[in-house]
Amino acid sequence: MAGPERIVIIGGGLAGASAAGALREHGYEGGLELLTEEAHRPYELPPLSKGVLLGDTDEPDWVHSEDFYADHDIDLRLGVTTTRIELGARLVLDADGGEHPYDRLLLATGSGPRMLPVPGGDLPGVHTLRTLDDSLALRGEFRSAERVVIVGGGWIGTEAAAAARKHGAEVTVVEQANAPLCDVLGDEIAEVFRTLHADHGVDWRLGSKVTEVLGDANGARGVRLAGGEEVTGDVVLVAVGASPRVELAHAAGLELADNGGVCVDAALRSAAPDVYAVGDIAAQFHPRYGRRVRVEHWANAKNQGAHVAANLLGAHEPYLGVPYFFSDQYDLGCEYRGLADVDTDELVIRGETSTREFIAFWLRHGVVTAAMNVNSWDYGDALKALVAAETQVTPADLRSADLNALAS
Repeated sequence: MAGPERIVIIGGGLAGASAAGALREHGYEGGLELLTEEAHRPYELPPLSKGVLLGDTDEPDWVHSEDFYADHDIDLRLGVTTTRIELGARLVLDADGGEHPYDRLLLATGSGPRMLPVPGGDLPGVHTLRTLDDSLALRGEFRSAERVVIVGGGWIGTEAAAAARKHGAEVTVVEQANAPLCDVLGDEIAEVFRTLHADHGVDWRLGSKVTEVLGDANGARGVRLAGGEEVTGDVVLVAVGASPRVELAHAAGLELADNGGVCVDAALRSAAPDVYAVGDIAAQFHPRYGRRVRVEHWANAKNQGAHVAANLLGAHEPYLGVPYFFSDQYDLGCEYRGLADVDTDELVIRGETSTREFIAFWLRHGVVTAAMNVNSWDYGDALKALVAAETQVTPADLRSADLNALAS
């Protein structure tokens, strides 16, 4: 297939590796270089806070087999730190003095964990969870710890809490909001997760702010809260979210959006000639939502990476994917599809939240903006269709009607 002579991808995570594989699937035969800071070949992130951290496996889900890159003539460069992009010269520079010319450039630099901007926040032994090495190190700590302190009650924090409890540690989770995950799920569904963890012995400190990480040069030993209380632990994990890694893009002069990502159009193309962005850093103008959307979940990285390949080769197809993520905590599994505004959308529950087996819908003007199935696995395709189709439905229909029929 005719196309650019040389494509460079910065970022060896799921988005970048998916794009590289899809380019070869599309028949692209030109030079293809994949630059990653990691020492490992590209892998998927969800197992890091699930199977790997739980001890069910020592390996993540690799994006491609070990031989895939050589077999498909993809020049995978491990341990390469990109330092500068020169848009005019169409050149990428790395920390070792290497130069990587491109005809088309894809930015897939992902996110990095946020740290606590408090005294002691940089003490040795303050853990974050973003890489395979992070997960393996943290698992080792969980196995020997008596007490674990987790700062942050989002998806990473709650999944890590479940893993630490499995390994036998006492767990305290400190969260500034009054419930875990309430900014994503709203108060009623967030209560399901609070009680789930409480029933498994997790000690919540909700509505609490960390003002200091306690410890010394030998490591962290707990946190101090705004009211003065000290919460001690053998392990401190900071799980307060992630920030898109847009420093390279910003230094190169690419426009950044209010949500922190790189501004790209519906086809994931930036304003700079032949420069695209996908995954966590892509602030895409999404035709479905009529605004810029930046999504940090696994499916978005995978699907945008695969989608952008055709556009790198000359197409201009909009990415229309609906956000999706999943979580497993103790005996609770869930999937979420869509993008709700929990402050304004109407919440409709099918089933009983007390049983931890139900489906939650969010409605806006009679249209399903998001759906979440919790320990309920019969209607995945129907929920996906209901969110994607924007069909008019009523709360009564969602509570009791045949969901497959509604979605057809």
